[in-house]
Amino acid sequence: MIRVLLVDDQALIRGGFRALLENEDDIEVAAEAANGEQGVALALEHRPDVALVDVQMPVMDGIEATRLIAADERLSGVHVVILTNYGLDEYVFNALRAGACGFMVKDTEPVDLVQGVRVAARGDALLSPAITRRLIREYVARRPEPASEGLDALTNREREVTVLVARGLSNDEIAAHMVISPATAKTHVSRVLTKLRVRDRAQLVVFAYECGLVSPRRG
Repeated sequence: MIRVLLVDDQALIRGGFRALLENEDDIEVAAEAANGEQGVALALEHRPDVALVDVQMPVMDGIEATRLIAADERLSGVHVVILTNYGLDEYVFNALRAGACGFMVKDTEPVDLVQGVRVAARGDALLSPAITRRLIREYVARRPEPASEGLDALTNREREVTVLVARGLSNDEIAAHMVISPATAKTHVSRVLTKLRVRDRAQLVVFAYECGLVSPRRG
């Protein structure tokens, strides 16, 4: 059973998500919070598999809540998915950096929301490649120089894997591209995450853009 925490200041939104998710046999809503502070407290209390977190909320916003959840070792099994009204919300990139495993827009189709919860519960990055590339393109355009810290720790093969992850490829697609087995591709990705000390594939995408491995022109 996948246990979900809903964190949104609008009761109507929470109610709609609860009704949708609890209609599934393998998903249950463990708790609801009206702001980020409550969300962090309830995450500690219930240890859900997935936390659906709104960005803009009173008391504590979703970015700070995400940062606190991601930094707490007791909550390492909680996968945060940011909910936003706009695919290009300027706060989404910061949320990914804070430790979110991905994001979804609130008007997403119900079937996609349910599938997104399942994807996040598995620990996979939930990123819409098209929207993410546009978000990061805007961020990269504002950066004066790319940072390269951490690149020296990667082998050429691992750099290639990082680029492919940043382009949105799954492990199976990486395996096909590099002519290796899916298990080997998964091992490469795991080693990269460990070497760079990043939480998941979402943060690896951010790293790839920040350090210049992928750019809006080349990526």
